[in-house]
Amino acid sequence: MAIIDPNLMIEAYSQGYFPMGKEDSDDEVEWYAARKRGIFPLDNFHVPRRVLRRMQSGGYEYRINTHFEEVLNGCANRESTWINETIHETFILLHQVGLAHSVEVWRDKQLCGGLYGVALGGAFFAESIYQTEKECMKMALYFCHRHLLKQEFTLWDVQFHNPFLSQFGCVEISESKYMKLLEKALSADVTFAPE
Repeated sequence: MAIIDPNLMIEAYSQGYFPMGKEDSDDEVEWYAARKRGIFPLDNFHVPRRVLRRMQSGGYEYRINTHFEEVLNGCANRESTWINETIHETFILLHQVGLAHSVEVWRDKQLCGGLYGVALGGAFFAESIYQTEKECMKMALYFCHRHLLKQEFTLWDVQFHNPFLSQFGCVEISESKYMKLLEKALSADVTFAPE
């Protein structure tokens, strides 16, 4: 089974590339560098009030890195997925070496949603998101935003702008602007996981 070398992954993300598995293949991976990049400006994130009310009344909490593989599997558990075996095993390895992280939504001791991604310097590259309970993807985004602010990250890359992400403040920026933000973020001395 193919696993992408962590050093290659670091180099790729540092240059604006990210991998996606080919849907019809267990091991083939393609690399992308979007001309227009979707990001969340960390100073302009917003979440619908109904989601905040649901969080406050429902006893939800967030955790970091307690069930990374379960989050990864949840993200892959859909009719069509780019998380093939190579991507799965590569991100398990990246998590083991401290580069890939999960933000998890919990309620009543049950994992009900989350997202995962890669952290380098002050940049977080979100990869995928899922939920088993209504609104938990939105909560995962909110919790991730709060965590990135607390840890003093400066770039939250979500790869592609889409209608779902735009309701939270996602914007599309040019490749040149993205690369400037990325260069600055990579030089930051911060850590994703809480101590």
